[in-house]
Amino acid sequence: MSTPTARPPASVVLAGGGTTGHVAPLLATAEALRTRHPGTRVTVLGTREGLESRLVPAAGLDLRHVPRVPLPRRPSGDLVRLPVRLTRAVRGVRRVLDEVDAHVVVGFGGYVATPAYLAARRAHVPVVVHEQNALPGVANKLGARLTRHVAVTFPGTPLPHAVVLGMPLRRAITELDRPALRAEGRAAFGLHPDLPTLLVTGGSLGAQRLNEAVPRAASALAAAGLQVLHVSGRGKHVPLPPGTTADPSSPPDGPRYVVVDYVERMDLAYAAADAVVCRAGAGTVCELAALGLPAAYVPLPVGNGEQRLNAQPLVAAGGGLLVDDEEFTPEWVTTTLLPVLRDPAQLLDMAAAARSFGTLDAAGRLADLVLDAAREAP
Repeated sequence: MSTPTARPPASVVLAGGGTTGHVAPLLATAEALRTRHPGTRVTVLGTREGLESRLVPAAGLDLRHVPRVPLPRRPSGDLVRLPVRLTRAVRGVRRVLDEVDAHVVVGFGGYVATPAYLAARRAHVPVVVHEQNALPGVANKLGARLTRHVAVTFPGTPLPHAVVLGMPLRRAITELDRPALRAEGRAAFGLHPDLPTLLVTGGSLGAQRLNEAVPRAASALAAAGLQVLHVSGRGKHVPLPPGTTADPSSPPDGPRYVVVDYVERMDLAYAAADAVVCRAGAGTVCELAALGLPAAYVPLPVGNGEQRLNAQPLVAAGGGLLVDDEEFTPEWVTTTLLPVLRDPAQLLDMAAAARSFGTLDAAGRLADLVLDAAREAP
């Protein structure tokens, strides 16, 4: 009787890119796969133009480029060109799947997910879908029709076979000890070491509404003994009132309003903060929940309304505030947000509520789901 041959380590292909919302959970899942299942081969499908072109190689992962395939929502020239573009991209993905002997394809949405799902289907490779937002995108709606392995971040996401796993997060977030890192974080940004700190961030691209409204409330915030770390976004301007202290190189002796255009170490920014003002992208909502950071969420007013839906369950649980973009004004900051920031007991209650909503092990759980699906490969 012959001895069964041991199955080689799984070859996993991760497809996603274009924005941080797709790239961040992809990288967290890759990290979990390599940590929990050593020997797993991980290949990433992405574009030349997106953030993945820089972040994936920096993480030591094999990146294979796939042409961008936008899925137009209305008649346009892109819609006419879609069949040719999609066919070319599917063929390119199929070559990668054959080359790496893929056992499973994991899609996170975005421009490369659609050709990845179709190529996997044609190659009889199992598919896993992870949807980050409360409302799924077009690519993941398609992917979910091709598999029963569907993971979502938020309850109620309308996809078939959906299992709620949460958002895969990097260990830099899930293992962050904010109190232990607080002094280092505040020193890194030239903040006063002992004053309550509000972090304002619109992500790497910034948010014009946040950049305009919060600085105009700077005097009231300073008068209340609060300092601000404002991440403006690359190339974005923050109109600070005259006399506001914003030079991070001078020693802090009171409330500061520090403006930086980009933060490489968001863990330090989170450690420095007591509360946050931000958009409501799925990644941001889930990171702040995992860290127990209370926040005022200002959903992006475009798209299909998914940002509001991302934040609503957390806010309903008491972990934050929710305000429409048009209502986020200097007056709202002064009359609604400031009283909350000045109430330590309320901030503690909000932090506990946010933390109870957060999920720390989603990356590992998704990695296990991926390996389970890989075992179905022929």
